[in-house]
Amino acid sequence: MVSFLTALAVLIVGYFTYGKVVDKIFGSDEKRETPAITLNDGIDYVPLKWYKIFLIQFLNIAGLGPIFGAIMGALYGPAAFLWIVFGTIFAGGVHDYFSGMLSIRHDGKSVPEIVGIYLGEKMRMVMRVFSVILLVLVGTVFMAGPAGLLANLGLTGIFANKWFWLGLILVYYFVATILPVDKLIGKIYPLFGLVLLIMAVGVGGALIFGKMPIPEIELTNMHPKGLPLWPMLFITIACGAISGFHSTQSPLMARCLPNEKYGRRVFYGAMVGEGIVALIWAAAAMTFFNGGIAGLAETVAAGGAGLVVNKISIGMLGTVGGMLAILGVIAAPITSGDTAFRSVRLTIADALGMKQEGIKSRLLVALPIFAIGFALNFIDFSIIWRYFAWSNQTLATIVLWTAAVYLVKKGKFHWIATVPSVFMTAVVTTYILQAPEGLKLSTSISYPVGIVVAAGLFVLFLLKVVKKQAPALQEA
Repeated sequence: MVSFLTALAVLIVGYFTYGKVVDKIFGSDEKRETPAITLNDGIDYVPLKWYKIFLIQFLNIAGLGPIFGAIMGALYGPAAFLWIVFGTIFAGGVHDYFSGMLSIRHDGKSVPEIVGIYLGEKMRMVMRVFSVILLVLVGTVFMAGPAGLLANLGLTGIFANKWFWLGLILVYYFVATILPVDKLIGKIYPLFGLVLLIMAVGVGGALIFGKMPIPEIELTNMHPKGLPLWPMLFITIACGAISGFHSTQSPLMARCLPNEKYGRRVFYGAMVGEGIVALIWAAAAMTFFNGGIAGLAETVAAGGAGLVVNKISIGMLGTVGGMLAILGVIAAPITSGDTAFRSVRLTIADALGMKQEGIKSRLLVALPIFAIGFALNFIDFSIIWRYFAWSNQTLATIVLWTAAVYLVKKGKFHWIATVPSVFMTAVVTTYILQAPEGLKLSTSISYPVGIVVAAGLFVLFLLKVVKKQAPALQEA
């Protein structure tokens, strides 16, 4: 319990301390007009209250990630707490803040366009393709996951059919993707975001006041023997620590933020909120089952993370509270899925220079996207998730490098982005070298190569960006 409460406190303190440091280094300016004001089009650029934007951002980035990912990460033991806390504060928070604030500084542009500005045209093209693929995968994952949960609620007839729910969710996604942002997302998503927070508080309260035997962080008890942390833990827990998907969502809210002074609250704050959700679910997963982590592993093997959510929610909160918690878990990925498809629409529109005020132009982009998303549901879900996990963290790594280059060019303290960039480069390189969906190499090869690649990019960054920029900064 002490480790859990300490981790929770560090996350909160991190927002008020390191979050302010990041904001100060970036230099948010409350007098500077934002795209929500200067480019207001009534569709995607619409000023909203900051607390609504926070709840929408929180809901958009949450989805299944900080719940399912944290549950799977809990299999690695108390070490998961450390990654959630330090990943959120020093990597995820920085990543989310810069993806949102850089979008604001560049007319609300989507992440591939921002990357292209600082990493070059070739990287822009790579990111356009990469982002679209990732977002379609996210939309598909967040379509299939909730459909499966809804079909397994104990309902009968057509309501127990996954494909019925899949079709219904797809129709909803389509409507939400093409409607103006303030008509549906701006009105009901803050309520869903609040529900997700209440659900996490309920489970967290049950852990604390029920005096559950949450494992402590100890050097001799960091993770189960035979289950290596590197690099699997850092890929498994993504949305609760750092996730590239967030950078695709931040521009949606960057187009609605009325003042830069709210950037820390919305972007860094939503990431900390997600870290708290992940921390709570990781603790609950380690604690709830007989046998602790071994019991969790048996439950995951029997029915996946969805079964874990079901048992924990009903077991800790009772039937009514548990059903509300489960519905919250269902609502979160659905609302993330539709904004994933909305991001695809805007990313493609930005790349092609297509205005999105007219309904015809929105339909022209959206229809092919949804056809592809539906077709992907016929592929094994586990395969889609594995590729999503790696591509998600790779996208986060590229965005961090973009932030580092931006800071160098502006003559600011770049290490807040450079250090997590190097770390995540080592993670994603090592993973793809040894993963089943990658090159399947042994750890004796993947470990040193991953470190060498990360070190090589760091040296290249110092020589090609930092050293090259130094004379220009001195002249300025």
